[in-house]
Amino acid sequence: MKYEFFKVTIDNKVAQVAFNRPEKANALNMASWQEMQQIFETLSGTKEVRVIVLSGEGKHFCSGIDLELLMSLKGFMGISCAGRKSEKVRELVQVLQTTVTAIEKCKKPVLAAIHKGCIGGGVDIITACDMRYCTDDAFFTIKEIDLGMVADVGTLQRLPKILSPGIVAEMAYTGRNVGGEEAKDIGLVNNTYASKEKMVEEVLKIATTIASKSPLSIRGTKEMLLYSRDHPVDDSLNYMTTWNAAMLLSDDLMEAFSAMMEKRKAEFED
Repeated sequence: MKYEFFKVTIDNKVAQVAFNRPEKANALNMASWQEMQQIFETLSGTKEVRVIVLSGEGKHFCSGIDLELLMSLKGFMGISCAGRKSEKVRELVQVLQTTVTAIEKCKKPVLAAIHKGCIGGGVDIITACDMRYCTDDAFFTIKEIDLGMVADVGTLQRLPKILSPGIVAEMAYTGRNVGGEEAKDIGLVNNTYASKEKMVEEVLKIATTIASKSPLSIRGTKEMLLYSRDHPVDDSLNYMTTWNAAMLLSDDLMEAFSAMMEKRKAEFED
């Protein structure tokens, strides 16, 4: 898969997606946002992909929205009608939100492997991932507050589902850096590693383990986790019964049982 602003490779059922604007600290211009949405929507429907690892080339994971994109907002100032001006700003924000949501809606689990800076829009992006891992020298910053903005692409909506509301408030109000070790302590990441190389090695091991499981069950598990996050327990249990009524008696279930009985590795269809 060839893209302008990302590297995308697929090996052993695992897709590796990497931000690839190292000269810009992987800042995202509008074309990058559009390409990222295309990538995750494509991988969501790619049968030979069962799990995705998201990382960054160069010195930093992702420094967020390219300042040139933010400066383009000045172009809206020439619109004389206040309503139409506001409408254009709203449309732009919705485009960026839709891109991040494409990561969350991707049917395959997405594991973020973060090194050095994860800033502004980078935090929006990782909150939409299923799991997060980082290097010891990584740092996370809700930078929008220092730009006179309210973070608007998902951080303030998703991060309180991951962390204590008080921790989120402190990060959002102060814009301070949260280092790798602290990120692990507060539950922002699952684990930290001494180097990017070690992190990628270990995250790929986890991805490979996930890729060995029933793809149907993995997709169902992701859907249930997201649904349960946003719905009451009773509603989530009811949805679970409906899901299993449709999906439980699958070829994957029979293959898993047969493999256990025959003491061999299960092999599932994509």
